[in-house]
Amino acid sequence: MRQAVVLAVVAAVLVSCGKRAGQSQSTAGGRGALLDPASPEMRAEAPAVYQARFETSAGVFIVEVTRAWAPLGADRLYNLVRNGFYDGARFFRVVPGFVVQFGLPGDPALGARWRMASIPDDPVLQHNTRATLTFATAGPATRTTQLFINLGDNVRLDAMGFSPLGQVVEGMEVVDRIYAAYGEQPDQGMIQMRGNAYLAAQFPRLDSIAHATIATP
Repeated sequence: MRQAVVLAVVAAVLVSCGKRAGQSQSTAGGRGALLDPASPEMRAEAPAVYQARFETSAGVFIVEVTRAWAPLGADRLYNLVRNGFYDGARFFRVVPGFVVQFGLPGDPALGARWRMASIPDDPVLQHNTRATLTFATAGPATRTTQLFINLGDNVRLDAMGFSPLGQVVEGMEVVDRIYAAYGEQPDQGMIQMRGNAYLAAQFPRLDSIAHATIATP
């Protein structure tokens, strides 16, 4: 429940395919690797630049990640995507003009494995401008699996330690139409306990990620 608490405070205060021709998907360890955050398959170094392609119920968008912006965050996202962590996850928090947030898995057992698997902070080298992708955090050294896409220029987050690692290069119009009417109603604690069963019952119109893949640009 700690993940992304800071974002909620800020909001309140501030009222496969996917591969390109000739490019191959990274080989990964699959479900077994996902159950062990310390496994070698989950600790590979990401390419200097790579793209994460998200096929969602709202459409397709592509994020280009530059490892030099936030190396630890880029490595974490690379390994989560190539091992299928985000497949089936819902966009559970959407604040128009602020952020679209995701990263709690639909399977509570999987979420439990990653809840405390934090990575150290990266220095903030880029601004939280519209279309940038950033790991959510509840304070220093608490980044795990949750991310948000900035829907507006949220440079005020820079000083709070939110370090962008990439930006949406295709499909920002898709991100803009992700279902937003539930706002911040979905409870993160309930998602962690019950996963998609809770969300499907209480918030059936949430958009979701069908499949995410890695490619090089």
